[in-house]
Amino acid sequence: MKLSKRISTALVISFLLTVTFVNSVSAKVSSNWPQWRGDNGGVSVEKGLPVEWSNTKNVKWKTPIAGRGHSSPIVWGKKIFLTTALDGAAIAGRKPGVSHKMADGSDFVHPDAVGADLMHTFKVVCLDRKTGRILWERTAYEGSVHDSRHKKASFASSTPATDGKYVFAFFGSEGLYAYDYNGKQIWKQNLGKLGTASVGYGVSPILYRNLVIMLCDDSGGNSFIAAFDKRTGREAWRVARKVDITWSTPVLVQTAKGTELVAGAAEAIIAYDPLTGKELWRHKGLESNAVPTPVVLNDLVVVTSGYPAKIALAIRAGGSGDVTGTPNLVWSYNKGTAYVPSPILLGDYVYLTTDRGLLTALEAKTGKLVYEGARVPKAVLFQASPVAFEDKILLTSEEGDTYIIKAGPKHEVLRTNSLGEGVSASPAIADGKIYIRGDKHLYAIGN
Repeated sequence: MKLSKRISTALVISFLLTVTFVNSVSAKVSSNWPQWRGDNGGVSVEKGLPVEWSNTKNVKWKTPIAGRGHSSPIVWGKKIFLTTALDGAAIAGRKPGVSHKMADGSDFVHPDAVGADLMHTFKVVCLDRKTGRILWERTAYEGSVHDSRHKKASFASSTPATDGKYVFAFFGSEGLYAYDYNGKQIWKQNLGKLGTASVGYGVSPILYRNLVIMLCDDSGGNSFIAAFDKRTGREAWRVARKVDITWSTPVLVQTAKGTELVAGAAEAIIAYDPLTGKELWRHKGLESNAVPTPVVLNDLVVVTSGYPAKIALAIRAGGSGDVTGTPNLVWSYNKGTAYVPSPILLGDYVYLTTDRGLLTALEAKTGKLVYEGARVPKAVLFQASPVAFEDKILLTSEEGDTYIIKAGPKHEVLRTNSLGEGVSASPAIADGKIYIRGDKHLYAIGN
């Protein structure tokens, strides 16, 4: 049975992908936040940020954002970018959920699938970082969609990426788009009809040198990974993948041999040469839905999954061939992982969080348990992945409460901050501010 049939209601958040990566391991970590979870796996170099806020206190500005979007904001220089999706008119005769053909020949429609019976408008939005004023918005796509989404998800779940000159936004079957900083569309790429098992897409673009790399795993059996020239959109390479759909954005890992691109899946964890797409090594897969994005410590990559099984694998990159059963697997752990939120690595520890906010801390190098099952003060659900600055980890719940956790060997909740608005997107940190995308507004939190 394919994994897509085992996807349950819990996968609703997977498109946040929720699921991050170091975009350019060779680049110096900056105060910008140029991609999904920044350029350091969700950890910011900013200092002196506020640890207390509400929907009025320490809010420098808040801007209404039309539509539904679970993508995170990204920040470069004086501009902020994000994506959003707006529902349109109904399509006569079309059902809200898309049927998918299973390996046994049966048809499957996710019970919570919606959206395929409507017209949609997908937009890229640019805001002024200082004031929150919308500078421009561009319609990337308008029309019907190839696949449905989960009722709690969004068609704008993939976080855009920027190199300071161009902005790249991905909308699954509806295309990959490049814009300049003035909002001019530079190019677009049709990546084909990508099946999402009726629940939506969530992988974000990866930038490496002059390439935009896009993982396009497909529930219909036509999965691939491809790279495109940032300036022209011309395809540089494409490699087929014999895996089912994933929602996990790959990560770039620096090894003694060079930079590797590591992508997780149920069937296999595979490392590619990001310049050519050549497979470098592989390891037995997660045997579960690949949704959280891995985290990286030097050449050690921690890949996790939370459904149907809970598993964390720490693999030493830089190998060759099949490294299953070799010392390249440094440690494994089978508790505490999330279906959707990604882990975070800060200092000596990797922190796993469940979808209900239970925290587990492990020594990143050894996998030794530091603590497990630590709780936040309220029983709530989480879609957003954690971010961090200094020695503080920020966990933001679906209800819009951000719990500030002190990093280290002892679990301590420093405080709880509420915006009074639901949150599904992971926060961004840049320029002395924390940017939180709520269901209706983008907030800038600062002193």
